[in-house]
Amino acid sequence: MTLVLSVLPCLAAAAISFALLLWLKPLLARYALAKPSTRSSHKTSTPQGGGIAVIAATAIVVAALDFFVLLPIDATLRLAVVFASTLGLALVGATDDVRPLEAAPRLALQIAAVAAVIATLPDELRILPIFPWWLDRGFMLLGGVWLVNVVNFMDGIDWMTVAEIVPVTAAIGLFGFMGALPLGASLVALALCGAMVGFAPFNRPVAQLFLGDVGSLPIGLLLGWFLVLLAGGGHLAAAVLLPLYYLADATLTLIRRLIRGEAITQPHRSHFYQRALDNGFSVEQIVGLVFAANIVLVGLATLTFLAESSMLQVAIIMAGAALVGLLLWFFARKNR
Repeated sequence: MTLVLSVLPCLAAAAISFALLLWLKPLLARYALAKPSTRSSHKTSTPQGGGIAVIAATAIVVAALDFFVLLPIDATLRLAVVFASTLGLALVGATDDVRPLEAAPRLALQIAAVAAVIATLPDELRILPIFPWWLDRGFMLLGGVWLVNVVNFMDGIDWMTVAEIVPVTAAIGLFGFMGALPLGASLVALALCGAMVGFAPFNRPVAQLFLGDVGSLPIGLLLGWFLVLLAGGGHLAAAVLLPLYYLADATLTLIRRLIRGEAITQPHRSHFYQRALDNGFSVEQIVGLVFAANIVLVGLATLTFLAESSMLQVAIIMAGAALVGLLLWFFARKNR
């Protein structure tokens, strides 16, 4: 992948996303207001649904690049299935933004979308070759559904998803430049990165516009697809490191709530980043620290490409886990 092909998707998607949001914002303010609740961090009703422009810009740019780059037919068909699943999940999110869905049908639709994406993977692609093929695919399905929900859970304060997705997708695009992912997936990652950059000015604290489930759910699906391809290409350590902060915050919060006997389907404010807000940290401080941690995680993930021994890769993962653990501890304490 040439340098031009790496930069072009970002710039084009950023411009399209920004332009679409300028047009959509008045409509969303009229029909898709997010009102403050016990779970939310905003104080006034704010339009949601910015994910419409993010997903649309990503799809438009990838479709145009596919036409001009002329990807192989099988790669184009796989991309078509991935985006059909992505748009289907965006529709689920849009419905949920306007009229909340029950947990069971929402989960069933998420499982269907993740399963469709997994079906596009080559039969020989494995994340954990020590397990039977069917069990490896089962782990992918479980992990994919969890990641879809993780991105949704973590999209709770201004700029949080920007601070996560921009560095991670930029890194995935870089790794594609290094040959670690198929060209099609790399182009999608770079386009999504640009689309989120175009969304960022509208979500800047205090946000004029929220991403909404219409954005967070399909972004989680695409992120899971990128990470499976990365891990299946022999870079499991990098795939673990890139989303480590999001996974740690969401997973540890879920475990804590289960231990306390809380109903996990009910809204809450117990994520570490939410506790940080309650402990006196500003939104800018929280997302700034998350962004900085993600930059370090990207650097560590890049180092795993150079680490030839498994022991060294494990050591790098442990360094990333220590960094994330320190950040979670910092968020959980009072800001003096």
